[in-house]
Amino acid sequence: MRFGVFYELQLPKPWNEGDEHRLFQDALSQIELADKIGIDYAWAVEHHFLEEYSHCSSPETFLAAAAARTKNIRVGHGIRQVIPNYNHPARTAETISALDLISNGRAQFGIGEGATRLELHGFGIPTKQKRALSLEAAGQIADMMVMTPYPGYEGEGFSMPCRNVLPKPLQKPHPPMWMACTNRDTIRVAASLGLGALAFSFVDPDEARTWSKVYYDTIKSGQCVPLGHSVNANIAMVSAFSLHEDRVEAVRRGQENFEFFGFALGNLVTKDQIPGRTTMWQDFQASRGNRSGPQLYAMQSEGGDEGVRAPGIGTPGDFRVHIRNFEEAGVDQIILMQQAGRNPHAEICQSLELFGNEVLPEFKAKVEARERDKAEELAPYIAAALARKQKTPELADEDIPVVPASVAKPQVNEA
Repeated sequence: MRFGVFYELQLPKPWNEGDEHRLFQDALSQIELADKIGIDYAWAVEHHFLEEYSHCSSPETFLAAAAARTKNIRVGHGIRQVIPNYNHPARTAETISALDLISNGRAQFGIGEGATRLELHGFGIPTKQKRALSLEAAGQIADMMVMTPYPGYEGEGFSMPCRNVLPKPLQKPHPPMWMACTNRDTIRVAASLGLGALAFSFVDPDEARTWSKVYYDTIKSGQCVPLGHSVNANIAMVSAFSLHEDRVEAVRRGQENFEFFGFALGNLVTKDQIPGRTTMWQDFQASRGNRSGPQLYAMQSEGGDEGVRAPGIGTPGDFRVHIRNFEEAGVDQIILMQQAGRNPHAEICQSLELFGNEVLPEFKAKVEARERDKAEELAPYIAAALARKQKTPELADEDIPVVPASVAKPQVNEA
């Protein structure tokens, strides 16, 4: 089992002077700590205009800073918005490659499309076409990172002429590609395209087992035709995360913030929004009523009403059981959602340190053998999938178009 940390960069109101600055600096410090204790991935989303829920509109900047402050942790776009209205495909190819070079080959490239009216309509993206536009762009981005020169493209979402897109990434053929997934159907789509699945839904181990089976059966069934130039056969699932030796304290620190994450996402999708005037945290508090009081935490110390406590929130022993269940279900990576709501930086770091000392060693000891066995099992299926891919033909030298200098001749005054 591999592990990651995950950043929406949430900042519920009320806001005070310097809060955004502190949010970014604290998150970078947390990634430094995650790298130190041996966590494998740091993921950052890309969202726009989603105040309180996500202030991570420039993940390329955030991840580059994280790469410069760490040594081993992989730095991942989880995800980058690849529809051309958000980011031109050539700019995405350049950005991912540059991050890979800066990080010494640690970049991860997750693709996404956006789900809220605030984002999609803000950039003029037709909702019904977003999946097709996203996949079209992602396939071309992969070509741009691999081909010298990129031969150009005429498509539905964008067109561009032949150019050599630079720089090229350190990882060959390109950094591992992933796709955001929220249900079984998108899990199947990711597998059919040879993309790692970033499952941003909270499911129980039984459902995780089903998702894992759907994913790997699709890869093995002959349905996989890689979107990129490699197959990244991995399924990652996000988990709530708050650890303390005292379960009551773990719940006090983590449960409310975890619940805000889900409330805010639902609010953005189902409620009308007034830009610059959100009351999301206030509305969330009203929706919880008296569920945030001492009675809730007391139930956890007595072992009662376990449905209140989210899996991933509790003692190190609770968390080890939680992870074993997902490991047995066939999940490859657990992404710790430790930055949510209004949880303090110090408490996030304490949870991470406890995880590193008391949980991580058990799973680190098994990871190499588990991944070796998996690679051997999947090797023939991946080879067959890559053989099915119809690659864009390289241009012969004589077919590469000449780009004219377009130097205008000086005007001659004949008067």
